[in-house]
Amino acid sequence: MKNKNLSFMTQAAMIAAIYVVLTYIFAPFSFGEVQVRISEALTILPIFTPAAIPGLFVGCLIGNILGGAILPDIVFGSIATLIGAFFTWKLREQKPVVATLPPIISNIIIVPFVLRYGYGVTLPIPFMMLTVGIGEVISCTVLGLIVYG
Repeated sequence: MKNKNLSFMTQAAMIAAIYVVLTYIFAPFSFGEVQVRISEALTILPIFTPAAIPGLFVGCLIGNILGGAILPDIVFGSIATLIGAFFTWKLREQKPVVATLPPIISNIIIVPFVLRYGYGVTLPIPFMMLTVGIGEVISCTVLGLIVYG
């Protein structure tokens, strides 16, 4: 039992670390109204291991902190990733492209409101849903399926 817990924690920590590094390295386009967060490609990993769920959440949390995000972004952006990761794990038996949908949907719903009410971005929320959605499709589906393959 100890080895199973240690393996779970090690996997989660490695996923979190990789998420943080990718977010930090690609920071110029990991934040903002139009973003393609390369680290979101890792949201495919719950298909392989439930350890990716806390790993992605912690990685997003730390990545947002290091990226200089404000508190609502740190909290709600990380929750969007947690929700996406959990439902990706729930859809792990489906086709991989279907399992990429939860993080896209959770970010489309949550991030535009963080941009509006946290950062004061005055663009229309439906437009920000579109821009965030496009970035998430590129990150989660296109890059995520490359990670999957």
